[in-house]
Amino acid sequence: MQSRETGRTLNRKWGVNAQHALYRENGRWYHVLDRFPGALFDANGYVVFQTEHDFKACAYLSIGEEVNVKHFRGISEMPGYVRVR
Repeated sequence: MQSRETGRTLNRKWGVNAQHALYRENGRWYHVLDRFPGALFDANGYVVFQTEHDFKACAYLSIGEEVNVKHFRGISEMPGYVRVR
């Protein structure tokens, strides 16, 4: 049985050290980060936000009740994206 990826497991596995880590395989929709530094993960990498201000001011995100990434390909199109796989 293969384990399911989560933000928590990738945060630890990839040594990101975020206080709040969220995962979405396609990198296009997330819950809202509420602890910082925070990170959004997809199947291949991640983006870190050092502060709540950095997160909320990010032009690539539409933040409301949930977070939608404005680009079709998701977080991988964002500056600061770190590709791991």
